Amino acid sequence: MRRQAPEDRSARDEDHLTETTERGAFILARCSCGWAGPARRARAKARADAASHPGNTVARDVSGPAA
Repeated sequence: MRRQAPEDRSARDEDHLTETTERGAFILARCSCGWAGPARRARAKARADAASHPGNTVARDVSGPAA
């Protein structure tokens, strides 16, 4: 996933779009603004991190298959 430079972002990208992604045994929440939550072992906690991020408009789960 390529990060866009701030000048490349459109006005629509000002919304905070969060997602959760798996990294090995951990899952973390990330936002289009560059914010990333702490690595968690519990998916529910990572989803809660994403949902509580200020300005969050949409949260999506992009986790891979359960291991």
